[in-house]
Amino acid sequence: MDHPYFSLVVLFAFAGIVVLALLFIAQTVGPKSSNPAKAEPFESGNPPKGDARIRFSVKFYLVAMLFLIFDIEVVFLYPWAIYFRNLGIPGLVQMGIFLGILIIGFVYVWRKGALEWD
Repeated sequence: MDHPYFSLVVLFAFAGIVVLALLFIAQTVGPKSSNPAKAEPFESGNPPKGDARIRFSVKFYLVAMLFLIFDIEVVFLYPWAIYFRNLGIPGLVQMGIFLGILIIGFVYVWRKGALEWD
């Protein structure tokens, strides 16, 4: 009881007990009806078409990864814009270097044809 992490251990134990109690209640009290319509996959209200385990082109994953990379890097522009006046000329130069590297990477990816859909 004198340990500094005692309250944290009690909190985690209480959270675990609550989770287990809710799972038990849902299992025992919840409805148990099942039919073939519930077992089918749901696709936005449309009946499923074809197999759900199709292979996607590597291009799809490449474009998705490039989007995430460039999107996350562009997010850094927002805090820079907020503190632009406090950063002064050094902040402007640093952001110019950052954007230059970002543009060089984008041009490289574009020239390699990673953004082309065939």
